[in-house]
Amino acid sequence: MRRWLSVPMMTLCLLLAGCGGEREDAADLRAPYRTMEGCSMEAVVTCTQEGQVWEASMKCDYTPEGESTVEVTAPETIAGVKAVITQEDWSLAYEDVCLNAGTLSEETVSPAVCLPRLMSALRDGWLLEENTEERQDIPCVRLALEQTGSGGGDIVTTIWLQQTDGTPVFGEIAVE
Repeated sequence: MRRWLSVPMMTLCLLLAGCGGEREDAADLRAPYRTMEGCSMEAVVTCTQEGQVWEASMKCDYTPEGESTVEVTAPETIAGVKAVITQEDWSLAYEDVCLNAGTLSEETVSPAVCLPRLMSALRDGWLLEENTEERQDIPCVRLALEQTGSGGGDIVTTIWLQQTDGTPVFGEIAVE
């Protein structure tokens, strides 16, 4: 069974030093992500599992080696729910209540953790494929990156980065 998470990037504000100039290949595009201290982003996250489609708008403050937070901004029925993500675990928080949270697979992938996972793949994923193509009429470099999940299975993350500056435009995560 294959589960997909797709993330069209609406806004990505990276705290990077020395960005700019022409990018030529995957290594050049990924270099700023490997050295960044963190970033903030907003995206619409869509999850397809067993024929069901779920979608939410989220904002994320990502810290590579520390604690990241993801907050649902829409739909209104779940707006304000936050996921607090560390290297070892994650939990859901709403107002003063904090709950441990489950995942959609043995590989600890869920809609709540997909934005930090996209950044993690950009930083540390094994490059499987690299090509150029347009996404939403934007010239992009498409990278397929593989990581091993906590359960030993493969997680394949595909990310479309703008050719001009390496900003993420769209991402997908496939597990199982």
